[in-house]
Amino acid sequence: MPSIEFEGKTVSCDEGANLRKVLLENGLSPYNGKANTLNCHGHGTCGTCAVKITGEVSSPGVREKFRLSLPPHNRQSGLRLSCQCEVLRDLKVTKFSGFWGQKSP
Repeated sequence: MPSIEFEGKTVSCDEGANLRKVLLENGLSPYNGKANTLNCHGHGTCGTCAVKITGEVSSPGVREKFRLSLPPHNRQSGLRLSCQCEVLRDLKVTKFSGFWGQKSP
């Protein structure tokens, strides 16, 4: 059973679980500020749930690649959309600042 470390907390989930759903079900948010309510609810179109992931998740699909190629994101950032990731192994997830979570430290 993979574990996810996020904002100083660790939660567990089934292999293949959707990262965004796991975070939300455990009272953790992959969103910043107003993006908590102004988001696409997991459809991969808004880009506000972008996070840095250390660990193994599913490969990015067409929708995720497309959204992360549009501003303010860029493909070189290494960010992933939590709503499009299936958890495969233990993860460390980091949320950066900015509405879309795109401002790395």
